[in-house]
Amino acid sequence: MKNVLTQILPLLLISGCTTLKPLDLPDETASEPAQSPLWTALETERPEDWFELLNHGSVALEWRLRLIDSATESIDLQTFLWMEDKTGLRIFRKILEAADRGVRVRLLLDDTFTIGENDLIFDIAQHPHIEIRIYNPFKRRYDSMVLRELMNLGEFSRLDHRMHNKVMVVDNRAMILGGRNLADEYFGHHDSGNFRDMEILSAGGIVREISQRFDGFWNSNWSFPAEQVFSRPPAEKDLAYLRTWLNEVTEGEWSESPASQQQQWICAAHSAIPGEATLLADEPAQKNPANGEELPDQLAKKLISLVDQSIEELILVTAYLIPTPELEAAVARAEKRGVRVRILTNSLRSNNHTAAHSAYRSHVRRLINHGADLHEVRAFAKDRSNYMLMPVENKKLGLHAKLLLIDREQTFIGSANLDPRSLRLNTEIGLLIQSPELNQHMRELLEIDFNQRNAWHLEVSNSGDLVWVADDILLDAQPADSTFQRLEDWFLSILPIDGEM
Repeated sequence: MKNVLTQILPLLLISGCTTLKPLDLPDETASEPAQSPLWTALETERPEDWFELLNHGSVALEWRLRLIDSATESIDLQTFLWMEDKTGLRIFRKILEAADRGVRVRLLLDDTFTIGENDLIFDIAQHPHIEIRIYNPFKRRYDSMVLRELMNLGEFSRLDHRMHNKVMVVDNRAMILGGRNLADEYFGHHDSGNFRDMEILSAGGIVREISQRFDGFWNSNWSFPAEQVFSRPPAEKDLAYLRTWLNEVTEGEWSESPASQQQQWICAAHSAIPGEATLLADEPAQKNPANGEELPDQLAKKLISLVDQSIEELILVTAYLIPTPELEAAVARAEKRGVRVRILTNSLRSNNHTAAHSAYRSHVRRLINHGADLHEVRAFAKDRSNYMLMPVENKKLGLHAKLLLIDREQTFIGSANLDPRSLRLNTEIGLLIQSPELNQHMRELLEIDFNQRNAWHLEVSNSGDLVWVADDILLDAQPADSTFQRLEDWFLSILPIDGEM
């Protein structure tokens, strides 16, 4: 142990003296909207903006693959997390096939979870039509997450700000936006735990606005070309080998003919819901993400103003609920006006971040006392097969969707949780859609999630204690995997961690 400390301490001292400087690269812009027969036919069928909710992981993955296969000119993909699992590799394969067709591909990744993914990033970046950038990268790089955090402590205030956006734009014509990262658990394919999530598929003029916002992040002084971030070794696999390998590991995966592809698009356009969308998104950093004048709180301010505009009902769905003082005050004002507030978030047992639940605990009583109708996801929800592949007996469910329904007219969907990390630290993106029809459709989809078969209803007993009520059981202690998990949750709840969650 002494030898380890002797080696690490000098490095820690060095890490406090070295900082990464922003880059000033020539601006690049998105390709113009493609004029392929598919997109012109689709525009003729449905010229206005339209929206299709991607409620189930299997459908969301199918549309993501179809969107990539439909590309003729460009793919712009921005994400927080991309794993080299079955789902991630299927998407990689389709991306590579698109590049082989001559499609211009720009991939923008946050640097938080690039540990262990570097080889594949390097390998696919050999392609002349693929360019990869890393947002707000760590300067000192290690294969261990803990070691990397330690060795970059001197830049904590910069590195604490992450890019949490998730969006894919194809041909500047159609896009997918929402909460899903690119990994098995977001599409129902994980062996032990999966998320209930939500995205939206859209085409129309709003896509151009999202494309411009992607350009803003791509051209940020903190978006670094991948080859300048990593100590690039010789490519382990050339492109020919990579194509063969990806075909083998994703053998028998989804595909469809061009005729079927176009028919699916036409059907989606016909059944989709019209609406008027407003892009809500944070600005990327240009000088230094740690600077107070560049805090990414633009989306947060819009969300709080929406809460203040509510008249009859607010429905809040968020994986992590740690209201900032501004948000909590806005919710209290809404309840004082007589607005009904319904909330769905994770329970301790369904939460994939115990610390986030610990920070949420201190807000529960106030929310209920103000009048909120609070629900927490059951890890073993009876209808969890809706969101994951069978069999489900040993698989847990967690909530990852980020949604707001404001009265009966407006719906927000995006990447932002209702916590300080999303509202103050990370950049986020979402759409506010004015459409009573979409609002009603979302309500119908969420009813199963609020049902006590699938969510605990938090109530106050006659003795004044909190109880968790389901359709078949009542608990006087929060649902947890074990007594140890409850103790860990309690211990973390007494620490001053709210602002970092």
